[in-house]
Amino acid sequence: MTVVELFTSQGCSSCPPADALLGKLVEYDNILPLAMHVDYWDYIGWKDTFAKAAHTKRQKAYAYGFGTRSIYTPQMVIGGIDQAVGSHVVEVMDVIHRHQAKTPRVVLQTTTSDAGAPRLRVARMTHRALPGNILVQIVRFWPMAQVNISRGENAGLSITSTNVVTDIQGFGAWDGMETVEFDLPVPVAPEGQSAAIVLQTATKGGYPGEILAAIKLN
Repeated sequence: MTVVELFTSQGCSSCPPADALLGKLVEYDNILPLAMHVDYWDYIGWKDTFAKAAHTKRQKAYAYGFGTRSIYTPQMVIGGIDQAVGSHVVEVMDVIHRHQAKTPRVVLQTTTSDAGAPRLRVARMTHRALPGNILVQIVRFWPMAQVNISRGENAGLSITSTNVVTDIQGFGAWDGMETVEFDLPVPVAPEGQSAAIVLQTATKGGYPGEILAAIKLN
């Protein structure tokens, strides 16, 4: 499953087309689109109702990993290693198709323990070496939300957001070798929200790297 992270803001006039594209991507079973609302547009007249400083920090970490210190909206980060302007449909889809053409190297499967608790099984599907520092993360999000904007660059618009991320929680690490199982955090997601598991490498500098696998939980 290809993970597409959109760094966006309700206060950014260039973002609504990217928000709409993300809403289209949710229709594909093999794509996990995630909206990461950032807070650095909040000063221009409208405070984004979903913005989190943690999302801005994550975007900056990607920028350092890409070798640049500049960040912008709308930016899509695809598979943790590629980027595109979030409103450039052809460019975004080209990158997504390249990622989907890759042979999967890791498989994720949900299971249950003898006591009925939810678990995650992680297994490699390749003989090639995998990175040794792989983070196991649960991402929680609102599947859809609509907000009426009354101030700022988007004043008067009603913006529909898809898969609005509320929390990213690391709960395990994997060395990329033997098959392992992890207990999933409980509850998996608060009422009304959905969740997914994202397996992501960490670079030598500690920045988020390539996303090896992802699976929706509900």
